Amino acid sequence: MKEKAGLTGRGKRMERAIMAVPVSLWMVLFVAVPIGYIFIMSFLEQGDFSAVKLAFTLDNYREMANPLNLAVFGKSIVIATVTTVLCLLIAYPFAFFVAQKSTITKTVCMAFVMIPFMVSSLIRLFSWITILRRDGILNTVLMDIGLIHAPVQLCYNMIGAVIGLVYTLLPFMILPLYSSIEKLDPSLLEAASDFGAHPLQRFVKVILPLTFPGIFAGIIMVFIPTLGLFFVTDVMGGQKVQVIGNLIQNQFVTARNWPAGAALSIVLILLTFLFIGIYKGCGGSMDDLGGV
Repeated sequence: MKEKAGLTGRGKRMERAIMAVPVSLWMVLFVAVPIGYIFIMSFLEQGDFSAVKLAFTLDNYREMANPLNLAVFGKSIVIATVTTVLCLLIAYPFAFFVAQKSTITKTVCMAFVMIPFMVSSLIRLFSWITILRRDGILNTVLMDIGLIHAPVQLCYNMIGAVIGLVYTLLPFMILPLYSSIEKLDPSLLEAASDFGAHPLQRFVKVILPLTFPGIFAGIIMVFIPTLGLFFVTDVMGGQKVQVIGNLIQNQFVTARNWPAGAALSIVLILLTFLFIGIYKGCGGSMDDLGGV
């Protein structure tokens, strides 16, 4: 019996190992190898007639201290912070409202959140330009009803870039928040009410701490992509607003300095790992990130 049990255990382990092979190969070929390639390239020199010259250097990382690069880094952090805060302020009430509804209402509301993903991001962003430009729908309506007397510049600037980023990344804040809020135990809120806690106290003392993993997961899912979504700032910011992603794109496409672009990419990857490490250190579950 022991031998059969041992064989069965080994068989199950072998079956799990075989099933893990395709996923492992995928991760190695399309994640580990490209990141390793970019990492190695970041220590090489820019070539004269080719993209890369096989000569070791740390200049690509030293160049990040360039005032122009530091200015882009600083502006990227500001834009990412503003975008994340706005997404959180919009998504939390929405997710809380939906989580209290019936199953059918939840399904319908979350479907409306996901449906825009079926349309190209560029098409949706150009639709926003039609709405926000100086002769667009919004300015026309506001002038017709007398709220403004001259068109307001709402795109091709920082405001337009932030609007585009909030619109693009809002679902990534809603989904982890909704998942976290839906798991709230109503009996805890009832107990807080029985002990005399008013709505604000219930929110601060009970709801907010219990939904913090979803909040932090949403912050990660919005803040990090904001740093790299160069096409959003290009379209909505009129190429007047730059984030780290624009800097990376310019190094690869315009300047043809692939090693410098690779170094910037590595910094962005390390920043992502740092945020995920902080999230796990705070007791967050990777399921909240993976589910998005």
